[in-house]
Amino acid sequence: MMTHDTYKFAPTHEWASQEGDGLVWVGISEHAQAALGDIMFFQAPKLGQQVKQGEAVAVIESVKAASDIHSPISGEIVALSEQVDISPGMVNENPYGTWLFKIKPIFSEKLALELDQLMDLEQYNVSART
Repeated sequence: MMTHDTYKFAPTHEWASQEGDGLVWVGISEHAQAALGDIMFFQAPKLGQQVKQGEAVAVIESVKAASDIHSPISGEIVALSEQVDISPGMVNENPYGTWLFKIKPIFSEKLALELDQLMDLEQYNVSART
């Protein structure tokens, strides 16, 4: 079960959660959605797209600004959130319960190393305040 205290965070404000199916679910943090304001549009990555950790793969737009969404891990985009496509504002309502896309990691050994490079919630909260 996804709980935001078990998420890993990128310095670019994305969260990653590896689920029981082995896929990594990706969304944005509470801090990111608050800084953006009312989210109006999400330009998703392409299904089947190969992504590298840290690469800009999508764009989220609000009434204030547009912001790149970076991939927290390397792999292949295997699912997109249809709900966010229909109602992007749900990211504002529940950023830790709303995933944007799912990534299938390419190598499990590399995944462990990449997840270790991300921050836990406590580390992220300190980083986001500075």
